[in-house]
Amino acid sequence: MDHKRHRIRELGFAPGHFEPGPLNAITDVLGVHVGHVTCREGERTRTGATAILPHGGNLFQDKVPAGLAVFNGFGKFAGATQIIELGEIETPIVLTNTLAVGRGIEAVIRHTLAQPGNEKVVSVNAVVGETNDSRLNDIRAARPSVDEVLLAIDTATSGPVEEGAVGAGTGTVAFGLKGGIGTSSRLVPVGAETYRLGVLVQSNYGGHLIVAGRDYAALAEHDRDGSIVIVLATDAPLCPRNLERLARRCFGGLARTGAALSNGSGDYALAFSTAEAVRRIPERRKGASVIPTLGNDAVSPLFEAAIEATEEAILNSLAMATETKGFNAATGKGSVVGAISLPHPGHR
Repeated sequence: MDHKRHRIRELGFAPGHFEPGPLNAITDVLGVHVGHVTCREGERTRTGATAILPHGGNLFQDKVPAGLAVFNGFGKFAGATQIIELGEIETPIVLTNTLAVGRGIEAVIRHTLAQPGNEKVVSVNAVVGETNDSRLNDIRAARPSVDEVLLAIDTATSGPVEEGAVGAGTGTVAFGLKGGIGTSSRLVPVGAETYRLGVLVQSNYGGHLIVAGRDYAALAEHDRDGSIVIVLATDAPLCPRNLERLARRCFGGLARTGAALSNGSGDYALAFSTAEAVRRIPERRKGASVIPTLGNDAVSPLFEAAIEATEEAILNSLAMATETKGFNAATGKGSVVGAISLPHPGHR
């Protein structure tokens, strides 16, 4: 019997009409790096960290424009107010579990202060998002550690992105099924240019699962609460205002999967641009500068691509996840969460 997991597109489901990038991953956006640390030990530890780097250089010195959108704010998103105020990111983005946010901040600060050129830095806006993995993980234990989160940052690379029950998705649950890390990308024609847009998600929320319009709610109990963090990267030259608008469109993809969007859900979307033309380099931050960006009338195709890529990234997080046995921190008992079962290629 074939136990290999398949991405949703390999199973014959292809959300939307834009073409995916070569890897169908957030790393299709040139310069973006992703790293995971997975903590899976004994009967109780099922957690980890995932790091997303907008580029491989010194992010504090060469900041990227960004926009943050919050649909329901039952969560902890470190660095949010400065992103909203200044419209930029100056550190790696770390995803982890709820009680590890502080350790994630410390790891980001260590990484940033150690970068050559940052010897006089005395303030760092660390960006750390979370979801609560206590259904499968002893979340009160201090894992991942600061050093483990730092390892996820330091080992981040371009290329294919591991999905499913890895990194920050090791212990997550979505729709009563095993959730995790998922990613997808789109090639988006805008005028004479074709831009790349990629999404990575940490899925840990509830609702009645819908795949390509088909209701899969019968596969699992109806869990309403939970959270999701969506990170979107694009090489389109966008200002922070339109990046925030782009981030908001990600919730359209979330809704397509059947999300309950409940009172107890934390739904966050962060979008950034890697385009050199809009990068916040020191020279541009010192005074007035001319920065070419796409106008409002040109961004609609990117909005639609964000919806598509988010939906597919979420479905990939489920399709690539595996059944997981762990420890329910709320009950003090063992817990098992099964993986989604979809038609195997060739059996549709």
